[in-house]
Amino acid sequence: MDELDRPVLDNHLHLDPVNGRNTAAVEDFASLGGTHLLVLNKPSWLLGVDVEAKDDFREVFDLTVAAVEDATEVLDGRAWPVLGVHPALISQLLDRGFAVEEARDLMQAGLDVAAEYVADGPALALKSGRPHYDVDDDVWTAANDVMKHAFELGAEVGSAVQLHTEGGEDFTEVAEWAEDRGLPRERVVKHYSGSHVEGPIASVLSNEDDLAAAAERDDPFLMETDFIDDPDRPGAVLGPKTVPRRVRWLLEEGYEEAVERAHVETPARVYGIDTEATLE
Repeated sequence: MDELDRPVLDNHLHLDPVNGRNTAAVEDFASLGGTHLLVLNKPSWLLGVDVEAKDDFREVFDLTVAAVEDATEVLDGRAWPVLGVHPALISQLLDRGFAVEEARDLMQAGLDVAAEYVADGPALALKSGRPHYDVDDDVWTAANDVMKHAFELGAEVGSAVQLHTEGGEDFTEVAEWAEDRGLPRERVVKHYSGSHVEGPIASVLSNEDDLAAAAERDDPFLMETDFIDDPDRPGAVLGPKTVPRRVRWLLEEGYEEAVERAHVETPARVYGIDTEATLE
């Protein structure tokens, strides 16, 4: 297959150096013209780490940083780590006997550690959010407090924040929370988006219908697979070849400007990265 000869970024993908395909999945991405990756650390418990204290998060983050270094070796562009605390951890901690306030505090401490990795260099951005499933009101409040802390840290270290949340389109309030804490809303990214969200930047799950709808708009957007690198669920959520395949499809459909927006302009705007300059 001919080379795309342009930046192709998957904005949200997981690599699992413990249980998964790891670099082999990156090779699949690169084989169809994928050039750049934002690699999100998997939830701590899926990497075999039961966090009890702040520094336990370092093992999770170090595994992801190492996976990103290996990924960069096989890409024509490069990969960056996006580090943080998966919002479902709050339920894991409650099931293990933590009080709600203790769970909140530990998750905020984990984000403090992630912010160190951003400030000191290896990580590009933070990840946070709130449960995408029903929880009690006190748990919802605590999860929102964790997310607000991520916004404070993003403003402090000058990084974007990717969010894992419930579905929907209207996240205006969340964007306002970020702005109230000094983080511009264009540096807040709603992972696993449909074609459009109000407030943050949409990271569109790369199916054709949503991408075509996003391409028809003038809004900034990103493309992602949310590949989870689980050997028991190969190809979930979408496989690592999906973004370069969808880029080819968008170009065939005449959406050249939208491809430029998703893979060059929006990454520069949100993360301050230059996907053209980092392409060999």
